[in-house]
Amino acid sequence: MTLEMKSEPRTDVQPASGNGHLAGHETVYVDEFVDGILDPNRPMLGPVRDGGHIIANTAPGCWGPMITPEIRGGHEVTRPVAVAGAEVGDAIAIRIKDISVTSMATASGNDRMLAGRFLGDPYVAGKCPECGELYPRTVIEGIGQDAVRCANCGAPTAPFAFTNGYTIGFDNLRALGVTLNQEVAEKLARDARYYAAMPEKSIQNSILTFAPHDLVGLVARLRPFMGQLGTTPAIPMPDSHNAGDFGTFLVGAPHEYGLTADQLSHRTDGHMDIDAVRAGAILICPVKAPGGGVYMGDMHAMQGDGEIAGHTADVAGTITLQVHLIKGLNIDGPVLFPVADDLPFLARPLTPDEKSRAEALAESWGIDGIEESLPISVIGTGPDLNAATDNGLERAAALLDMTVPEVKNRATITGAIEIGRHPGVVQVTFRAPVEKLAERGLLGFARDQYGG
Repeated sequence: MTLEMKSEPRTDVQPASGNGHLAGHETVYVDEFVDGILDPNRPMLGPVRDGGHIIANTAPGCWGPMITPEIRGGHEVTRPVAVAGAEVGDAIAIRIKDISVTSMATASGNDRMLAGRFLGDPYVAGKCPECGELYPRTVIEGIGQDAVRCANCGAPTAPFAFTNGYTIGFDNLRALGVTLNQEVAEKLARDARYYAAMPEKSIQNSILTFAPHDLVGLVARLRPFMGQLGTTPAIPMPDSHNAGDFGTFLVGAPHEYGLTADQLSHRTDGHMDIDAVRAGAILICPVKAPGGGVYMGDMHAMQGDGEIAGHTADVAGTITLQVHLIKGLNIDGPVLFPVADDLPFLARPLTPDEKSRAEALAESWGIDGIEESLPISVIGTGPDLNAATDNGLERAAALLDMTVPEVKNRATITGAIEIGRHPGVVQVTFRAPVEKLAERGLLGFARDQYGG
């Protein structure tokens, strides 16, 4: 398929309706995965009704798909689910009800690309270095970093290897993990799909097969979240590149999924790697394809801000979502209402005591009352953190009908710029006037999270 055939958004899907209400299933169960390409022209599951639920068993992201060149996007995300009545220009609010890790162990670490094993981009276009086949099917022979081999000619063909890696095993409560030594890592590698709790329909090679063991005895707390959660872009796009930083790798790329710079505007920034996208949070996503196409994947067991190693502990797990349709919101990228504990100190809602003291303070200065405000976090992405910050500021200003300088001031004294992923995903978090949130139909979500 040529780029010209893929470059235009799909417009032929009509929303379902019946008996005066939008039709759709109460609950859609998802156990299917895409081949790494998010394509609005492919059939979606569902539709799920406005207010309905999506329950999925997700496969590990990042490293497993990265060493499986048959998967063309760098991740293995779920088949998208349509939301009844969702049209381009609407938005879908996603309440994250539950995220549970099912993997018993995983492996991860910092990567290096292996020359000769990809065409332009190792995440998207893996290639056998011997027979030259693109997107080759692979087989596992033994364990270690040469275990992934081309099914056609037998050559080692994984496009990535570790510079420093670890295998980490979890407790039964999935509350703590400890990094394992070589003997145990190799034991897990020989039964990798079992210890990874790999979903039956996943085709990825488990990264446990590599048995990395550079870190031993290091304890980490688990706090799972979704590295991928969002809506389908308006044009076909590799899943890990549905973001403003990784998406730049597609511009002028030599493989079949190359784009122009202008076409990056069709992204929906579903690949955020923001650790606040966890159970209890509310994520508002743009609709850029008919039906919206809610998808998810790349569950992480834990991650510090920035994901500075490039990767974290990718796991299989289950997730339960509730979706709400917001007509005509017309946002360019995601908006997040984090759980209160994840808010920066300055962005947290005023306590009753603080509010009472603030009202007295305002009166003492001759000010007629104080602004009623609640937190909001607007996602920005770009090729680097400066560009991502500018993008987030501009999106926040457009959303709330403010100037960029006003958003800068609010984020400085009532919020923060938080790093989601290095090199180019940020959260612009601040307290916004409740009347602005009400005008955009977002006040109810903010009050659900923070009261008021």
